[in-house]
Formats: sequence, C-alpha cells, structure tokens
Amino acid sequence: MSRNEATVTTALPQTSAILASLGQAAFVWDIATDAISWSDHVGAVFADIPPSLLSSGAEFAKLIEPKRSIRSEAFSQLTPVHGSGGAPYRIEYGVRTSTSAPVIWIEESGCWFAGADGKPARAQGIVRINNERHARDEQLLKLARHDPLTGELNRTHLIASLAEAIEETTRFRTSSAFMLIGIDHLARINDAFGFDVADAVIAEVASRVRARLRGGDVLGRFSGNKFGLILKNCTVDDMNVAAERFLASIRDDVVPTKSGPVSVTASIGAVGVPRYARNTDEAINRAHETLDSAKRRRAGSYSVWRPNVERDAQRRVNIRVTDEIVTALNERRIVMAYEPVVEARSRRAAFHECLVRMERDDGQMLLAPDIVPVAERLGLIRLVDHRVLELVIAELANSPAVQLSLNISPDTTMDPDWWASIESLMRADPGVGERLIVEITETVAIQDIDDVRGFVTRLKNFGSRIAIDDFGAGYTSFRNLRKLGVDIVKIDGAFVQNIANSADDRAFVQTLIDLARRLQIKTVAEWVQDEESAVMLREWGCDYIQGRLIGLASSQRPWGAPEEPALPAAG
Repeated sequence: MSRNEATVTTALPQTSAILASLGQAAFVWDIATDAISWSDHVGAVFADIPPSLLSSGAEFAKLIEPKRSIRSEAFSQLTPVHGSGGAPYRIEYGVRTSTSAPVIWIEESGCWFAGADGKPARAQGIVRINNERHARDEQLLKLARHDPLTGELNRTHLIASLAEAIEETTRFRTSSAFMLIGIDHLARINDAFGFDVADAVIAEVASRVRARLRGGDVLGRFSGNKFGLILKNCTVDDMNVAAERFLASIRDDVVPTKSGPVSVTASIGAVGVPRYARNTDEAINRAHETLDSAKRRRAGSYSVWRPNVERDAQRRVNIRVTDEIVTALNERRIVMAYEPVVEARSRRAAFHECLVRMERDDGQMLLAPDIVPVAERLGLIRLVDHRVLELVIAELANSPAVQLSLNISPDTTMDPDWWASIESLMRADPGVGERLIVEITETVAIQDIDDVRGFVTRLKNFGSRIAIDDFGAGYTSFRNLRKLGVDIVKIDGAFVQNIANSADDRAFVQTLIDLARRLQIKTVAEWVQDEESAVMLREWGCDYIQGRLIGLASSQRPWGAPEEPALPAAG
C-alpha cells in the first residue's frame, strides 16, 4: 500500500466512516502513474461499479459524461507553486456504467499539486452524489428556456431558434416557414369560465399542435394566446397542409376542462423564410400582420404573407403624413377654423364649432377630413386634440363674449393626459369652461356609456355643456341621453341635407327634434343646404342650424360684437 493510500484509509478511519455515511468518498490521484486510491466505503458513492474501473484516471474517465476530460482540464485553470498548498478546484459531472444505466451526478472538490516541472503531479479531494442539486439546476435551466404553463420554448428562446433557422435556410438555400397560431376569443373564455380554464385551453392547444409536428420543427409560446411555430424544410404547399392540420386539431374536438367542455378555434398567420423574411423582425412582423388579417376575415382561418404593392405604398404615405403632422405640431402650424351655429328663428350666432386645419410647408391648408382620420389611424389624434384644446381655451380666454364647441376623438375621452390638460387650463382661466361645448360622437356614447358618464360629469363640474355629434348615425337611445346628461344633440347631416326631397328623412328628423324637445335637450341640425330646409327645421322646433346656408368654416374670427347672445342654459 502506498504512503498516500495509507494516509487516506488508515490514518483517518473515522473520517472515512463519516464520509461514507454522508454518501461521500475521499481519493488520492497519483497523476504520474494514473493510479487512484479511494477511501473505504467508496461503494456508498459508486454503487455497482467494479473497483477496476475506479483504480485509474483513464478507466474512471470512460464512465464520465458529458465530457471525459473534465477532471484533467480542471487542473489547467490555476498553476500552483511547487511545494505549496495546491490549487483548489471544483467540478460536476455524470457517471454511467452503461448506456441503459441511470446517470449518477457527482460533485468533486479538492486540490491538485504540481511537481518539480510545474505540471500536475497529484490531486486529492472528495466526491459526493449530487443528483438532487443537478435535478434542481436542470429544472431552473428548463424554466429559463421554457414556458411554465405549456412546457414549450419561451419567447426568448423561440426567437433565438427562429434566428438559427433563418441562418440555416439562407446558408443551405432551403425554405422554411414561421407561423403564429392565435387562439380566437381567449378573453371571452376568461370572462365566461375564469383564467384557470383559459390556462387549460392554452395548454391543450399547445399539446395538440405539438402532437402534429414533424421531427426538427420548433414550437414555442410567443405571448398569452399566441404560439410561434418554425417548420423546417417546408414549401408553400407543405405550409398550407400543415396549417389546416393544426387548425383542424384545435377546432374539431372540444377542450375538456374542470368547468366542462369548451369549444375553441385558432387562426394562423404564416410567412415563408428566407424568401419573404430575412431576419427575425421581418418574420415576426409579417406573421403578425397575416394573423391579424386572418382574424379580421374570419375566426379559425389561415393567411400567408405575400408582397403587396398598394400596402407598401400606403405605409410610405403613412410615414410621410406622420412626419408632416408631428412637424406641424412642433412648428405650431395646427390652427383653427370657426363654423357658425345660429339660432333657427333669429339666425343670430349662438356659438361656433372649432374645426382643425393644418398648414403645409407649401402654404396649402388641409381640412379636418384630411387630418383627423389619418391622425386617428396613425395614433396621432391624441397629440392633435391636445393642441386643439390649447387653442380653443386660449381663444375663449381672449374673447369673453364667445362660445365655442370642440369635437374630440373617441380615444381622447378616456385619455388621462387630456384630462390633466383641460383641468389645468380651466383652472388657469376661470369661467372659460362655462363657454365651452364638448362634442363627442354617438359611437363613443353607446360603446362606453358608463365611462363616458364620468367624463361628462367632470366637464359639467366646470360648467361646460355636452353635445352628441352625428346623432342618428348610431343607436343611442334617448334614455342614454338622459343618463349621460347631454345638453345638445347634433342631428347627423346625412339625414338633414335632403329633407326637402325625402319624406323618410323628414319623418326621421322631425321625430328626433320632437323627442329631444320633450326631454328638454337642445337640437342642432347639421348640413343645412337651403332655405326651404331651414324653414322646415324652424317650424319643427329645431333650436339651431349649421351648414352651407349659414356659412362655411373660416379661419377669420367673426366675433367681437357685445350683443352676441349666450347659449341658452341646459334644460
């Protein structure tokens, strides 16, 4: 027995017993001869492994996974001085005696010592079973890579896999596909059954899609109700067949949940890579685009991205117009035009509606129909409405005898920043709120009746009046008008402009005026084109008229006369 072996097995018998009871064993490895000496009870760590396989570094290395040279490589990390206390090291590896045997995960810690030539000459340390820690580390690694609900790749690693797939298809000139599968109406399931049932639906959809994948395909959870799918070596025809297979697997069988069976459909947007998407951003954006298109067309449908000249041209226009609007806002080229609203009987101005205008660099003036729809579509209407509010309040503050109406977009009614602005401006100029009329569209009033009621109440606290614009185009009931506390209804001009020639329009407008009068709500008829129509409206009891007969909007301020009458108080 060597001196080193005696040191381990004879000099410290009690330590050896303690190590054995802890599932650990000590060793000394004479690197020069490759012989390994183990403490007693080494079998407590390496059960069923013959001693001959543990007797040398070379034989022991044959059992190690995943990298056989891990022990030798650990000695290259530090270079101890000859005769010193050695260089500490710590490594982890698996040990398996055969391909069918389970892996035993080992943690080895110790020190190695250099010989006179500075090279590793001897190592000694302790090994212990570390299966639980390894399993925990593996679980943490899995959670870092996979979605906890479905077990599929999370978004980060899905996108990384997509980048690898695009690089691979580009290098080898093959074709693949990226799909986004979106569960339809998941919010309805949340509302009807609860979030736990919705989670069960998400997990089941993932399972059904997973069951129909080919080897090499990649599935991941992209977001709450969307899955990303990478189909490798996939032609356009393959893509179409696969999409229908996925949709049918989700659609054809109800999903069993603890609350009962739930019927589910999904829609798919797909794009071919690398032909139509040469990077991950393009692939994701275009798959998103086609998924949205599929959902708009019909729930449970499928759409593939294709180049579209008109769409691309429109996007270039959107970019240009966005820049124009933002620049106009920054350069104070958003201005007001004022359209008179007069009393139906006296034809005296009651108030003026403020209409937005945008002056272009070339001096051309864009009207509200050219600005507002584009600003709404591009998400800029909030900025435009903020500027218009500033202009209107400033005009009211500078013209004490004037009353103005301001038409705001649907999104602005719920914008907290707009509220902060209007409250600040009104407090800075007390009294202007009493000469302000805020017009909201009928569509907003019927979609968000409770929220709009809070909006109306806050405005009325400043003395402002509320008008419903384009009344008659939607389905607002007069009961809702009373519930909102509306002061004025502006009858949609589409019904007014032809009352001289249409009996149906006459009956409709006259009925609206009569009902509003009974509820003590003032009425404004828009788009009044001729004197005959104006006379009819006056005789039916309409309070105010507006339109070409009275005068078109002008950037010139037509007020200033002190005799201009105030708007009658709300009923």
